[in-house]
Amino acid sequence: MKVLIVEDEQHLGEAVRDGLTAEGYEAELVADGQSGIERGQDPGFDAIVLDILLPRRNGFEVCAELRALGVTTPILMLTAKEGELDEAEALDTGADDFLRKPFSFVVLVARLNALIRRSTRQQAPVLESGDMALDPASHRVRIVDDAIDLTPREFALLAVLFDNVGETVAKSDLLAEVWGAEFDGDPNIVEVYIGYLRRKIDQPYSRRSIQTVRGVGYRLDPSRA
Repeated sequence: MKVLIVEDEQHLGEAVRDGLTAEGYEAELVADGQSGIERGQDPGFDAIVLDILLPRRNGFEVCAELRALGVTTPILMLTAKEGELDEAEALDTGADDFLRKPFSFVVLVARLNALIRRSTRQQAPVLESGDMALDPASHRVRIVDDAIDLTPREFALLAVLFDNVGETVAKSDLLAEVWGAEFDGDPNIVEVYIGYLRRKIDQPYSRRSIQTVRGVGYRLDPSRA
């Protein structure tokens, strides 16, 4: 999941960005309202976290402009601690939800997840292959009647493999899709997360649905015992 953060308070913006990244999101930070309007038009974002007090264009103007441009990406507006009027204006200009400062990071993540689920519920069909089902809207995976608990990063990795069932996905493509094109860490992180997935969706069911194609990448075949 990809989130745009529009926040000019550097320490707060970087903390939110780094926290979301650690949770498995791809997070991008911009520090003024005009940049928020320009980047917010990218349909690749699943949600926007938008502060009110911003240089160049304030959050209300950013939200109203994006909606006028036809952008439907869910927007979570950050309002003042005693901000009833701010909250009312946020909703009037097209925000989907608001969160008062100072806020708990755990609550921020929960609000974002809820917004993204609501926005995608009618858009993304449940994907099925063999006895495995992946629901992009709820970020849930089921095998037979068992719900499989995955982290956001694990889910994103499985979703890429699921979109290409039966086909080999290159390791470099998995890195770009799940960790982002700008990722400069250890590429072996892919193997680490493939191992996490195997322990959750393969080992308990005595099968080998995630196959390694040496020198190339990985392939998902839920029918493999």
